[in-house]
Amino acid sequence: MTFTALNPNSAPAERRPVVIIGAGPAGLTIGNILRAAAVDCVVLETESRRFIETRQRAGVIEEWAVRALERRGLATNLLARALVHSECEFRFAGKRHLFAFGELTDQHHYVYPQPLLVGDLVREYADVRGGDVRFGVKDVQLHDLDTERPAVSYLCPETGQRRMIHCDVVAGCDGARGVTRNALPTERARIARQDYGIGWLTMLVDAPPSCDYVAFGIHPRGFAGHMPRSAEVTRYYLQVPPGDDPENWSHERVWAELRERLAADGAPPLTEGRLIEKRVLDMHNHVVEPMVFGRLFLAGDAAHLTAPIAAKGMNLALHDAFLLGDALVAYLTKGDHDGLADYSDACLRRVWDYQDFSQWLSDIYHGTASGDPYVAGTTLGRLRRLFTSPAAAVAFAEQYLGSAPAF
Repeated sequence: MTFTALNPNSAPAERRPVVIIGAGPAGLTIGNILRAAAVDCVVLETESRRFIETRQRAGVIEEWAVRALERRGLATNLLARALVHSECEFRFAGKRHLFAFGELTDQHHYVYPQPLLVGDLVREYADVRGGDVRFGVKDVQLHDLDTERPAVSYLCPETGQRRMIHCDVVAGCDGARGVTRNALPTERARIARQDYGIGWLTMLVDAPPSCDYVAFGIHPRGFAGHMPRSAEVTRYYLQVPPGDDPENWSHERVWAELRERLAADGAPPLTEGRLIEKRVLDMHNHVVEPMVFGRLFLAGDAAHLTAPIAAKGMNLALHDAFLLGDALVAYLTKGDHDGLADYSDACLRRVWDYQDFSQWLSDIYHGTASGDPYVAGTTLGRLRRLFTSPAAAVAFAEQYLGSAPAF
């Protein structure tokens, strides 16, 4: 990228060791790691603080990620308030099948909605550790990333002036549609894509969970999911055609389909409530390789998008952030380049494992609704194996929890 000179109306240029673009879980975790090591940085975010603290996103955090946050002093509220899940339930062929992954592994999931985690991280970074975060910035541009003098510029929302920040490293944490992913030259990056050809109607419901665990409905009419989020709020999913209009799904139609697809002998009745949020997500994935271009290091959805099929997106973002934050501290305080040199490969090993699990789980969730009797039959065969083969159960639990000892 070429350097863009400041115009006469621009503010004087600044210099910071690290510029982080995006105040999501990845960007704020990196910022907190740097602040804890007395490394100066600035976080740039196009949205407002209130927006990032209320934006509804995923809520499942794997135990290894929680322990890593805890070691960094970033999990106090999470550990006090999160729900702990050690089992889930598959409902298929009219029967309930409880999968007690906690008994198999001595590990569990934490359920803590992403807005709460983001709120914790931004308070720790900005209010406790005195970190510099600038909200509402416009027209972020990247400069000279493939040189030793990279820079980031943006329009200041208060003055309208273009401000330039020179730095050593740019951390791109601004999501799948952000400016940093698009900064990678096409000849220097490969983007692998997968489109499932499936939509999910995702709903947030003002009603307590109908049971204390996640329930997966595997049904010929399509997948349905019940995901507790708090004592008062539940997330539900319904498989729908890709690109479907949420307005096609009235309150009555939603609850009729949920009751049908989550029905099983002995299952408790669903607790109905007002639909707080209703939108359709088309299920697709992508992976950027490598996750580095010059002095730009991508993290989270900017580098890899994982459909919510396996609840892996926030966990991968945190994994990237731990690796990149620690590598930047080593580089900027000790001159140690090893962590940055291995960053992309180290991240992608876990990314591809999680992508594989997402593909496998998609086949399970959606196979009986495929319209193909052979696919439906093999799907049920896979499901039954989980509850008859201890080896299959342990292998599934390891991927479900992301608990493999190394990637």
